[in-house]
Amino acid sequence: MRLEKRSHPSRRALLLAPIGAILFTLLVSALLVLWAGAPVAQTYGLLLQGAFGSVFALSETLTRAIPLMLTGLAATVAFKARLFNIGAEGQLYVGALAAVAVGGLHGGTGLALPPALLFVLMMLAAALAGALLLLGPALLKAHLGVDEVVTTLLLNFIVLLLVSLMLDGPMKDPTAMGWPQSVALMGELELAKLIPQTRVHTGLLWACTLALALWALMKYTVLGFDIRAVGANARAAAFAGVPVTRTVVLVALLSGGLAGLAGAIEVAGRTSYLTLDMSPGYGYSGIVIAMLAALHPLGVVAASVFVAAMLVGADSMSRAVGVPTYIADVIVAASLLSVLVATLLTQYRIRWK
Repeated sequence: MRLEKRSHPSRRALLLAPIGAILFTLLVSALLVLWAGAPVAQTYGLLLQGAFGSVFALSETLTRAIPLMLTGLAATVAFKARLFNIGAEGQLYVGALAAVAVGGLHGGTGLALPPALLFVLMMLAAALAGALLLLGPALLKAHLGVDEVVTTLLLNFIVLLLVSLMLDGPMKDPTAMGWPQSVALMGELELAKLIPQTRVHTGLLWACTLALALWALMKYTVLGFDIRAVGANARAAAFAGVPVTRTVVLVALLSGGLAGLAGAIEVAGRTSYLTLDMSPGYGYSGIVIAMLAALHPLGVVAASVFVAAMLVGADSMSRAVGVPTYIADVIVAASLLSVLVATLLTQYRIRWK
């Protein structure tokens, strides 16, 4: 058996591959549900009901999807240029830290800035913090050939230790009864709710707008062409006159900035303060979402909602039929593997000897 590259991959196959992969995943996961002794149809029905069956369920799904969209976009633009950013988790936390430093500690600075201007500065600080955190590994890769997978991954742990230091030190909330959390943002800096009496906020509009803007940038701009060229073959792109180092640096700033914004929007929209357990792994999940979306910015929106629905719906499903909530993690992981295999088969055909 060998793989033979297709000369012209079918556009229909490219569109149907993710759908077929998801259906195959649900079929495989059904075997695990049966193994757990639960009815498959009822389990999947409860999974969907827990994610979309009410206004509250839908709002929880969308709330969970917001940071996933932003970290998914961060991974998408980086992977497009073959800059394998595994540090979105750390960039998210450092962005949240910068947002709290601007919006939470503002009261003690003596400055009298309008809330609208302070909000803009807070978001810019978060994006800049995330961008600078990824800039170092990008420059090390461009000039010294250092593997960015290792450097970005290790930076995650360094950032978490820094956040722990700040939450137990200069940024600790004195009214938190000893709990390690930051001071809260000013009320004027919090994002408005999209649906009253729910947690879904206007950060969803931010994430969807950024996905649309990134799609337009990748498709219609010179920078988008350079990113695709560097991702396809950096040496050939350099030979053709594409500024590879500059492109990698711009991609790093864009990717890190998106992940930093995810932290700021999560603080301003959901928690209003920073804790060490604010993210249950949004940065790592963004990699899965980028791959599920086949590195398409608009596909990231759909993939984020899918992953969020699995995670939110699994809670109510588990209580009703007794299936462990880890089935959601299995579905997400199996979906990723299925999509990768399906995408491979759209590019290559299997030849038997």
